[in-house]
Amino acid sequence: MDLTLIIGLIIIGIIFLLLEILVVPGISVVGLVGAGLLVVAVVSAFVSYGPVAGAITLMGALVASALALVLALKSNTWKKAMLHTEIKGKVNVIDADKLKPGDEGITITRLNPMGKASIHDEFYEVTSADNLINENTQIFVVKIDGNKIFVKPKL
Repeated sequence: MDLTLIIGLIIIGIIFLLLEILVVPGISVVGLVGAGLLVVAVVSAFVSYGPVAGAITLMGALVASALALVLALKSNTWKKAMLHTEIKGKVNVIDADKLKPGDEGITITRLNPMGKASIHDEFYEVTSADNLINENTQIFVVKIDGNKIFVKPKL
């Protein structure tokens, strides 16, 4: 096998392994193809050029793979691709003085079985104790269990 073909297989194998490590999650076809290309290149070097050239090719492929991984992880390219936003969501913080069973409110969204409701001019994530409660329906708090608020429609 020609030396340029062996070098080309090593380069393509390293690219596939980098894609596997940095882009594609888990063990997939991309990683298996990359590892296969590296093995084919090293075995071809052993067969075509002898044990000394094969060992040099093996060490070169290992060093090139490690160097490519280090350079890929240190580059700012990945920082440009990352999402830099924060999640501002929160769990219901229920103040026992503000909200208690029997309080009344209105649904903001359809409860199927969960949705949003306004109780005492504050928005809460609530769960319907019954099945479905439509939007803009008067409700009352049945039970508060930890940070979950259970409601029923007011008749």
